[in-house]
Amino acid sequence: MNVSPLHDWNLTPTEAIALQKQMAAQVRPDDPFDRTAVRLVAGVDVSVKRDEHGQRQSRAAVVVLTFPEMAIIETVRWQIPTPYPYIPGLLTFREGPVLAEAFRQLRHEPDVFVFDGMGIIHPRRIGIAAHMGLWLERPTIGVGKTHLLGDYETPPDERGAWSPLIDHDQLLGAVLRTRERVKPIYVSAGHRMNLPAALEIVMACTRHYRLPEPIRAAHKAAGEMD
Repeated sequence: MNVSPLHDWNLTPTEAIALQKQMAAQVRPDDPFDRTAVRLVAGVDVSVKRDEHGQRQSRAAVVVLTFPEMAIIETVRWQIPTPYPYIPGLLTFREGPVLAEAFRQLRHEPDVFVFDGMGIIHPRRIGIAAHMGLWLERPTIGVGKTHLLGDYETPPDERGAWSPLIDHDQLLGAVLRTRERVKPIYVSAGHRMNLPAALEIVMACTRHYRLPEPIRAAHKAAGEMD
């Protein structure tokens, strides 16, 4: 799969923040999106573990599933030494390099990518799903497991219920209840996506668990690289 290298990853934190502010203006989180045209969905995740020498290794997994059946048809894994320290707000510079290599190995071209991470729910409105969406120039969705920023009302305890997540008077995403009596998840559009379509796709990809199947599959694959 073609991936456009938009910038160097080897930046100082100050340079990385400046780049994020510049790139955020290019993200399109309100684009029209036709869910009926979706045939393939990819789940994306990265794990960081220490090897036998104590060095951190970043392990990416991209799993392509049919939609709406959720049958896995391709799994790509890639691993590199972790290239960037953990700095809040700069996750993409830690995970982006290994993801870019994994995306290049894909034989199928997904219609939408669902990331274990944020879309525009981010201090500078460019979480990993939005940032890598620009590299892919494909529709992307961010799914976070924990609250990062913004205010919201707790959604009702029923499947599919959601409440808006607002930061500085801007709608950034939704707090979505995928199952009754479980914690909600945090859904936002990345690039070439919009929030209603993102919520619809995430719910269509969610079966018996809290997280959508593409992310569950990618998380499992990223942890199987030993």
